[in-house]
Amino acid sequence: MAIHVVQYGDTLWSISKRYNVTIQTILNVNGIPPDSAIIPGLSIYIPDNRLPIRSVLISQGDTLWNLAKRYKTNISFILVANKGITPKSLYVGQKINIPSPVKRSMQTLGFIIPYSAETFIPVLSSIAKNLTYLAVVSYSLTNQGHAYLELDDTRIVAESKRLNVKPLLMIRNFEKGKFSPELIGQVLENSNYRVNLINSLLNFIKNKGYEGVSIDFEFIPPPRRQDFNLFLIELKRALGPLILHVNVHAKTKDIPSNWIIGAYDYKAIGDVADIVAVMTIDYGYPTGPPNPVSPNWWIEEVIQYSIGLINPRKLQIALPLYGYDWRKIDNSARAYSLLGAQNLALSTGAVIQYDLKADSPWFTYWKGTDEHIVWFDDIRSFNKKYKLIDQYRLLGTTYWQLSLSFPQNWAFVEKNFIIVK
Repeated sequence: MAIHVVQYGDTLWSISKRYNVTIQTILNVNGIPPDSAIIPGLSIYIPDNRLPIRSVLISQGDTLWNLAKRYKTNISFILVANKGITPKSLYVGQKINIPSPVKRSMQTLGFIIPYSAETFIPVLSSIAKNLTYLAVVSYSLTNQGHAYLELDDTRIVAESKRLNVKPLLMIRNFEKGKFSPELIGQVLENSNYRVNLINSLLNFIKNKGYEGVSIDFEFIPPPRRQDFNLFLIELKRALGPLILHVNVHAKTKDIPSNWIIGAYDYKAIGDVADIVAVMTIDYGYPTGPPNPVSPNWWIEEVIQYSIGLINPRKLQIALPLYGYDWRKIDNSARAYSLLGAQNLALSTGAVIQYDLKADSPWFTYWKGTDEHIVWFDDIRSFNKKYKLIDQYRLLGTTYWQLSLSFPQNWAFVEKNFIIVK
């Protein structure tokens, strides 16, 4: 694996010669328009035959010898990959890179809002090998707990199963274009409405051929915390062997009264759910000041808190396939796919900067008299996030959402991971 960060003076020709790959391969893998000039700070993923790099958090008793044995490599490779370490310099909590033929196994889940099956199915076909689950965002609920279909999911569910990707029915407390605390609060506090919701979910799952459910109830009123726990227990009992996947807002401490995170009892949810996905996205958000969308330091803090309450082998972090472009004068923002953000930098001739603490790229450009700042992710920052999954031995990741293009990611995943099916 090679990630080349473009420097002043680099050209596609010089990069292709350095890595012995064709210019067309570089363009295709990275989604670079053929008529674009590359810019400083651009991260380019270069397919190669090097060993994947595993990332390890040193534990008590680890030695270079037993690590080399565990990862089927040799000590000299480890020393080359970690400048300055010696066999006697390892310490607990140290992070080291290990070139290894033993790929990391993980379970991945991609979300899709099925506005157009015709548009999405070719995308799904191209990345299906990199997905364990597909969460189809098609369902909401009434104020008496009856699940209902918002967008037709029939073709996508059938195609997902044909491609050996497990489809999950995703339900949200979505009403009039936004999440409704009142809607989900009213349903959770009423035992009869909870039964309605469970029964209607099971009916859709059976009739549509889903292999489980992905719950995305956001801004649950904090007083409904125990009711949400009870609902999940009742739902899992009804689902039996089918998958219960629960999405929760990210937090680094428990604040039961907080209107965003207060209703999520991580330990109780982790005990009942098959998979818990922590939404480590939107640290920087459209109505707030410009910030990284998913800074690595924050993700790691969330992971460290979460694994104290949730089995890490049940835990997924969320990766955003989008970035935000803020107009600096008023912080109004719009979203771009990661490929769109990259190519916006190319089209404006921006120089991409990299925040080392956040492990996030950003750039500025002018549109008329307005200065804009764009925070996004690239393959360099995604590599850092994947290292956290490896270091903390998590189950895997989710992607919001699959209609947003980021071709480097899928090439990277295919090269470096075994996706559990």
